[in-house]
Amino acid sequence: MAIWSFIAKPFFIPSESMVPTMLVGDRLVVTKYPYGYSYLSPFLRVLPPIEGRLFGSYPDRGDIVVLKDPVMHADWIKRVIGLPGDTVQMRNGTLYLNGTAVPKQQIAPTEIVQSPNMECSNMASPSAELKLRYRVVREDGVVVCRYPRFIETLPNGHQYEVLDLGQTEGDNTPVVVVPDGHVFMMGDNRDMSADSRFATRSDGRGGLGLLPVENISGRAEFITFSVDGSLEWLNPVTWWNSLRGERAFETLRSLPDSVETDQ
Repeated sequence: MAIWSFIAKPFFIPSESMVPTMLVGDRLVVTKYPYGYSYLSPFLRVLPPIEGRLFGSYPDRGDIVVLKDPVMHADWIKRVIGLPGDTVQMRNGTLYLNGTAVPKQQIAPTEIVQSPNMECSNMASPSAELKLRYRVVREDGVVVCRYPRFIETLPNGHQYEVLDLGQTEGDNTPVVVVPDGHVFMMGDNRDMSADSRFATRSDGRGGLGLLPVENISGRAEFITFSVDGSLEWLNPVTWWNSLRGERAFETLRSLPDSVETDQ
């Protein structure tokens, strides 16, 4: 408990809100100390809730953080976009920070092999119709989700990949000023992420709204391993086959060394 409270803890990705940076089934290491400690730390929960953080500092724009949502107190993972004093807005799918468009460069589409925990043709999903248009069967018979991909570059130089699948509700938002003690969070999968673009709801089905900084639990550092959802505990043969070996120990602090440009 001491290690999990003050140093690091494991985390797994349960949703597609951070694709292509993270896939469902990725296991991560999240460090607890970069931003200080809040009342959410296990050893500090015996104290009354407090505002702010002990030994605290704000994250950098572009950091990926694990947080507690303000309503259900479940663990979420998002990217920090806006800090106190920033204005944030989406216009026709383009992010504007302090009135200036964040550069957004289209690159080669990402291909994600369809698996039990990531289906681009899962008709039970609320976003099924949007995803289905990007379902492709390759010449080798493998079904992939081939999504349009872009690189955004924040004013501090931090670059990361995002998906933009089409026109959705979150593509146009009013100008929001981030107040003191709060941050503005977004998912990299812009059309499938409940984040600070959307207000919280009492039933937990809304977004994050402007997130109090004390709700941040830690910073995502790297992927330890990833599974595609096909693992069956009683069938050892599936243990190895379910691993996405190419994702092991992939850092979450920067872009890959090389990114294929869309010509």
